[in-house]
Amino acid sequence: MSTVAVIGGGPAGLMAAEVLAQGGVRVDLYDAMPSVGRKFLLAGVGGMNITHSEPFDAFLSRYGARAAAIQPLLEAFSPDALREWIHGLEVETFIGSSGRVFPRDMKAAPLLRAWLHRLREAGVRFHVRHRWLGWSDEGALSFSTPEGKGLVRADAVVLALGGGSWAKLGSDGAWVPFLAQRGVEVASLVPSNCGFDVAGGWSEHLKSRFAGQPLKTVALRFTDAVGHSHMRKGELMLSDTGIEGSLVYALSAPLRDTIAAQGAAMLQLDLAPDKTLERVIAEVAHPRGARSLSSHLQSRAGIKGAKMALLREILSPEQLNDPVQLANAIKSLPLTLASPRPLDEAISSAGGVRFEALDEHLMLRDLPGVFCAGEMLDWEAPTGGYLLTACFASGRAAGQGALDYLRER
Repeated sequence: MSTVAVIGGGPAGLMAAEVLAQGGVRVDLYDAMPSVGRKFLLAGVGGMNITHSEPFDAFLSRYGARAAAIQPLLEAFSPDALREWIHGLEVETFIGSSGRVFPRDMKAAPLLRAWLHRLREAGVRFHVRHRWLGWSDEGALSFSTPEGKGLVRADAVVLALGGGSWAKLGSDGAWVPFLAQRGVEVASLVPSNCGFDVAGGWSEHLKSRFAGQPLKTVALRFTDAVGHSHMRKGELMLSDTGIEGSLVYALSAPLRDTIAAQGAAMLQLDLAPDKTLERVIAEVAHPRGARSLSSHLQSRAGIKGAKMALLREILSPEQLNDPVQLANAIKSLPLTLASPRPLDEAISSAGGVRFEALDEHLMLRDLPGVFCAGEMLDWEAPTGGYLLTACFASGRAAGQGALDYLRER
């Protein structure tokens, strides 16, 4: 019987192991952590967003520059196919109001437990606390284990080692030099779906009183380094050092790349996106009598809390007291972002093994029999189920690729 080593116990590695086991191959899965699926479980803490229900073309567009590389993976294992696969684990799903797809109980743990039970029943053998150290001089897989260094030989290998974010959960990018030593082209790992620091930082007053507070229903606009305009409406949050949250994550790739190219990203926040500038000017200019500016803006323009604090943070007293300047700032508040937050704080990472180094089956061209899947590939996507869907789909493709490779041999 042929043997395959799957290295990495996240969704991509587990999916590859399932395909291989179903194909009659002996599968040994190795993971550096004490248990598998740790980042998967973390992703489910706030509600397990597994995929998205939007039309396929819109779904595919979320992968940006790598959409063409991701397309065949999703065509082979679509978001709808993923939902059916989850139902096969006797976990029901539902579509939320935003179009996102969740397990009925919103949790990741029951899904993972059912999946691991099925994998063990299929014969997959799990080896935890096995950290991959690359290859020995003789070409064997090298691991650091609780019993010391160990060598493993397999007929094929699937690498599903994750990206570079959340090192404490095992996704630390330590695999990069091992592949680079073998001549594999790897793009640098950089943060994705991350927060950003504002230039100069916040005042102590804003940090102490408003860090962690949301800015609900705002619009963010900016022009990136290649001249493309971006505008998105949603919610963001003030952090100790800048801004984060779903609205920021959705634009993190062009924001990050613009900062890398220009040293900073200049953006405008619309704090009242559902009102025209003319209406905001009229509301701000309305006589306020004895009311404070804060009370006036809250009653007339819906500006309060963190939004009001941000206006006071950025505008001068003269601008705050000039109705026209204040109204213009409410509709277009300038903000300069200086840097993304560190990689280990990011939800995910961009960069990794370039698709150009892989064949259509996700096998490394320079290392026959070695396949790659998941977040260690050079792609990125916003949160919303897109990350997990592509991890599942690429794991399935790599597993099938390894199975076909072994059959051809």
